[in-house]
Amino acid sequence: MAKGFTFKQFHVDDDGCGMPVSTDGVLLGAWAELPLQGQIVDIGTGSGLLALMAAQRTAATPCTISAIELDTAAAKAARHNFAASPWSDRLHCIQQDIVQWMATQPAHCVDTIICNPPYFNAGLQADCQARATARHTDNLTHDVLLTVILHLLTAKGSASLILPEYEGRQLLQSAPEYGLHCQRLCIVKSTEKKPASRLLITLSPVKCARAISEEIDKEEQLCIHENGQYSSEFIALTRDFYLKL
Repeated sequence: MAKGFTFKQFHVDDDGCGMPVSTDGVLLGAWAELPLQGQIVDIGTGSGLLALMAAQRTAATPCTISAIELDTAAAKAARHNFAASPWSDRLHCIQQDIVQWMATQPAHCVDTIICNPPYFNAGLQADCQARATARHTDNLTHDVLLTVILHLLTAKGSASLILPEYEGRQLLQSAPEYGLHCQRLCIVKSTEKKPASRLLITLSPVKCARAISEEIDKEEQLCIHENGQYSSEFIALTRDFYLKL
């Protein structure tokens, strides 16, 4: 039996990676706005899930996808998953620290960034070093991430992220200090009666046309479950990927 997780058009072997395939990653990969051409960068690709989802969603375009990953085992897994996918010619995994990679790139050269970033700012770290790297901000603080996003994005580019609600609000407060503005925000709940658990965020150097709150141009809400089943909104968003939807 194959290891990992099989989607409708590709398979992800995440053995040895700090963060396995998760609902967070699938939500972001399905929700993020993607360009019709140009370069997409996946920061901290892990086993390559977001890059693969982006490749599927842009299959009819000339977009190229660069997946940056610090961890050796994760980069190896991502390369394996990319090679086995239908889009191997458009997917490139680079094992390097994102700040070091950024320094080799011209400013404002990337059209779209996708990132499921480390999110724990404090607290106990996982015993497994790879998992700790993936989950904690020690190797990629949100201030550094915002600096990288601002440097790489084109003037009309966008960066889509997913974070827990508290950490997401912190990042939204900091973003304007880096010249980045929230164009789109989706508040994710497990069920309608539960508090928000995640924020899907799209940042851009372009200032919002109008403000709903905290300089947010467009605010949405998504409940994953309804009446003990996946909600119709969740199914509509992810049905191109999950096998059983």
